[in-house]
Amino acid sequence: MQIWHGLDHVPADLGATAVTLGNFDGVHRGHQAVLERMVSDAHDRGLMAVAVTFDPHPKAVHDPAHQPVLITGLADKLDRLAATGLDATLVVPYTLEFASQTPQEFVRRWLVDGLHASRLVVGTDTKFGRGNAGDVDTLRALGGAHGFAVDVVDDACAISESGRRWSSTWVRELLDDGKLVEAADVLGRPHRLRGTVVHGDKLGRQIGFPTANLEVTGGMIPRHGVYAGWLTVLEAGPSESATAVGAPMPAAISVGFNYTVGVEGLRIEGYVIDGAALDLYGAEVTFDLVQWRRPMLDFGSLDALIDGLASDVAWCRTVLQVD
Repeated sequence: MQIWHGLDHVPADLGATAVTLGNFDGVHRGHQAVLERMVSDAHDRGLMAVAVTFDPHPKAVHDPAHQPVLITGLADKLDRLAATGLDATLVVPYTLEFASQTPQEFVRRWLVDGLHASRLVVGTDTKFGRGNAGDVDTLRALGGAHGFAVDVVDDACAISESGRRWSSTWVRELLDDGKLVEAADVLGRPHRLRGTVVHGDKLGRQIGFPTANLEVTGGMIPRHGVYAGWLTVLEAGPSESATAVGAPMPAAISVGFNYTVGVEGLRIEGYVIDGAALDLYGAEVTFDLVQWRRPMLDFGSLDALIDGLASDVAWCRTVLQVD
């Protein structure tokens, strides 16, 4: 999938396209169903399938004092969008100036002149332009004037087996409750945290459980506690982590505060099972969280902490089916 950060990156020889718009936070199964249907229809018509998304999230610009909690960072969102078969995604740098455009200005500059839209795929509740003045009826009128068709997608393909509508709000609720298995069902994959491995307090190494401390750059922090999951090195740091790039490694992952040893601040750490010799400092990694085990606890002593961690690792082996 091609990624265009602004109209300046769109190829000059771009042909006719089918375009859809959205924030696509989490790229959950509802998003996937709509996007995959749009891609199939676009390709049947000989059109390039393009998504338009925004960075930062519009709420972060309009109300900076109350930053939105996003399920995925931009890098992972783009990876998930690519998996739907899209040919390209245009990442619009969202600013107050951008938001001040009228619906007519937005459609003409970005969709017609910028992306050569032949078809536009939108939801029934689509709003756009200054003050959210534009809606589906506005698009239909503008489509008639500029020569593009408007396909309005209903909710039929966005309803889960339980009858609840797939939504980013649902995912956030599940992550807050530590229901990672259920969240993975809505997302279509395990929830992911992405970041860089940084130096920690090195206590884990001293007690036999060396951990990779993650400085998170993307992904919603879920309920605090211990998780079974997978650690994957995306890009090696200055250490010896190059040998581990690309292969998911089973891990016991903790999210929260280390009460037993009184370490201050939130810690997100992954202990790679059977990977004691790994040196991951400076590497870009992901934590894919599979299942929640327990809350963070004060074990009262280092010996009790060590026993607790050993039990956690044994449980993670079972969950992840590691011999």
